[in-house]
Amino acid sequence: MITEKERLAAILEHNNSGRPLCICPGGMMNMIVTELMQQAGAEWPQAHTDAKAMSRLAAASYETGCFENIGVPFCMTVEAEAMGAKVTLGTKQFEPHIERYVIDSVSQWRQLPCADFHTGRGKVALEALIELKKKYPHVPIVGNLTGPISTAASLMEPTVFYKELRKKKEDAHNFLRFVTKQLISFANLQIEAGADVIAISDPSGTGEILGPDLFETFTVSYLNELIEHLLPQKMAVIVHICGQMKSVYKQVNEIKADILSFDSIVPMKEARINLPDRILMGNVSTYALEFAEPEKIRTLTRHCAEAGSDILAPACGLGTKTPLVNIQSMMEELKGFE
Repeated sequence: MITEKERLAAILEHNNSGRPLCICPGGMMNMIVTELMQQAGAEWPQAHTDAKAMSRLAAASYETGCFENIGVPFCMTVEAEAMGAKVTLGTKQFEPHIERYVIDSVSQWRQLPCADFHTGRGKVALEALIELKKKYPHVPIVGNLTGPISTAASLMEPTVFYKELRKKKEDAHNFLRFVTKQLISFANLQIEAGADVIAISDPSGTGEILGPDLFETFTVSYLNELIEHLLPQKMAVIVHICGQMKSVYKQVNEIKADILSFDSIVPMKEARINLPDRILMGNVSTYALEFAEPEKIRTLTRHCAEAGSDILAPACGLGTKTPLVNIQSMMEELKGFE
């Protein structure tokens, strides 16, 4: 019987894996729903600040047959909070979000503190990874990062940030170098704590928002700088980019991740044609997962796999009201491929 980690290894090596893997990494692509919280006996917002609750809730998505991985944390604010942003931890229904920015301009980047991930919620995530690694050695444990552009856009007003990428390029590069250095630190601590895979989600760094030139100059460059400085003992790096890819497939192909993930607006067949040699992940509609019937989820899952997806995943973070039976339908459909 092939383990989940062995199946992932086969996919990464372009060997016969029997069928696609089904994962939901965590971070922006959060896998926690209220029904799962009830079954695990662990709820938000406590699970954002309690390592035991975090690990129990993360493991529940695997134990209930939803996904073939375990991932933490469950939000995109840990890094920005460690650099001074004010964060509200949300509720049982809503993830943490930024409440107050730290700086007003990219030129103020020197005012940012160096992040200390040995304290606060960074420490919670690391402790959860240590516990999960011990309990689930055969399951891919995924550590999560918010990408450089999205982290930067959580430290200052995003609309100002985007304008200053064009108007204050030197300061923007210095700002992003600083941010990326902090992210490298957190990623390597996650690997040391037990993460087999690092998933990087950068939804604010899309080609649609930035255009192809700035996408290459900023998003691709700093994602690659981050990836290049990660410790070698990880199995893989996943990068998730939101938005349409039509204008930036060439630039996306330059991202040095092992696995590329897209949201549901990107047809998987189109992605496979444009990225024929890459390992692709995605992209079952999260809207359908929340509101459709299980049979519809099975159909979407089958279409994604047949269109060229090597790893099946929700296209984005799951809505907290998504029924467990719908999530489980993805796995059930994939098992029929064996």
